[in-house]
Amino acid sequence: MDENIPSWLPDLLECDWNEYQKTIDKAYEVFMRDFGTHAARSGFRGKRMGLKRHPEFEGKNATFWHFVTEGSIEESRAPVRARLERIAWPKALIVEAENETSRVLVWFNVRPRKKHGASRRWLIALPDFSYVVVIDEREEFVLPWTAYTVDHAHRRNKLRKEYIAWKKDQKS
Repeated sequence: MDENIPSWLPDLLECDWNEYQKTIDKAYEVFMRDFGTHAARSGFRGKRMGLKRHPEFEGKNATFWHFVTEGSIEESRAPVRARLERIAWPKALIVEAENETSRVLVWFNVRPRKKHGASRRWLIALPDFSYVVVIDEREEFVLPWTAYTVDHAHRRNKLRKEYIAWKKDQKS
């Protein structure tokens, strides 16, 4: 395992772009193991966890595709190797975030949306902000929304500043 990856995280999924469909199917198996049943989803911050099922693509739900693809236009999001390799990490970070002595950073933000008011989201990050899981909070439940690697230093700094500002607001 990469020396920069915390030892408590699951191993990376082996991805073979020559066997694209097998890689996608293998990643979906891991995703369904971690989030596919009510018991596997459990909850977060006292709310039950659901999944965003639509739009489905290739028989796989929207949450899975948001975990393993990127892009601002829903219909043209593209799979990303780093996201596929880390498909077992979102569940691990979510579980870790619920521990009292957590090894991850957790904060909340509210961002305006084009439609339907604002999005209220929990962010869970590794301490170096190299990987983030986003959970969308609704009135009665939460939805794992996306998860991604943060490759650029300026983006990590932006997340770090957001986290520090949130922590400061919590103390006020």
